[in-house]
Amino acid sequence: MGHRLSLLSRLTASAQRLDAVELQDDVVTRRCTPTSEVCRGTATQVVGRLREIVYTPSETVPTLVAELFDGSAAIDLVWLGRRRIPGVEPGRRLVARGRIGEHNGRHAIYNPYYELLPPIA
Repeated sequence: MGHRLSLLSRLTASAQRLDAVELQDDVVTRRCTPTSEVCRGTATQVVGRLREIVYTPSETVPTLVAELFDGSAAIDLVWLGRRRIPGVEPGRRLVARGRIGEHNGRHAIYNPYYELLPPIA
């Protein structure tokens, strides 16, 4: 369990708070950048859990957008021209690398390199 919470804090914390601490510990362990600290235009590596996947059909370029949460903030992973990616589903953990841009007013990585991770034990 996260080293940042005392025993009393762990016993009284909500499930969401405990999950956020686990995810933040994974950021430190894997030497990734917290999503709350990413800056537009920089190449970075982030890790977290996918909270939401949205497919937007379009006549020009279909778009698949996944919201990645690392316990501190969320970032969008945007795949252009994709309708579905096997393994990319809500609840799945992954590491993503790429340059930070913007999508609908939020930080995003377009067509990221990614690695699917096993669930936290």
